[in-house]
Amino acid sequence: MRYLLLIYADEAEMRTKPLEAAMECVRAAQGYDEELKAKGHFIASHGLEWPSEATTLRLKSGRIVSTDGPFSETKEQLLGFLLIEAEGKDEAFALAARLPMLATGSTVELRAIEDLTGDAF
Repeated sequence: MRYLLLIYADEAEMRTKPLEAAMECVRAAQGYDEELKAKGHFIASHGLEWPSEATTLRLKSGRIVSTDGPFSETKEQLLGFLLIEAEGKDEAFALAARLPMLATGSTVELRAIEDLTGDAF
């Protein structure tokens, strides 16, 4: 089964970290990606540009309206994701619990990918 690991953090706090600390976390994440690849769990991962650089689109009265910045005014915003393959939620949880970003104060949301084919829906 596929699982999406959504990585959230506070952009303002992340921007205060020294560049070397940020790069150390990136290197650790890349190393963990390689470990997941070797064990057949890795599907994809990407960091995202800063939430303050996002554009949010909504449909209002039949028109697309866009605004700059993240959708919600929360402290933590989506900064990246990892898509993995796991036998079940317990294994996905164990893999998510080893993400290096947790050590930086990030939050990880674990979500199963729905199968919308056939009778699943």
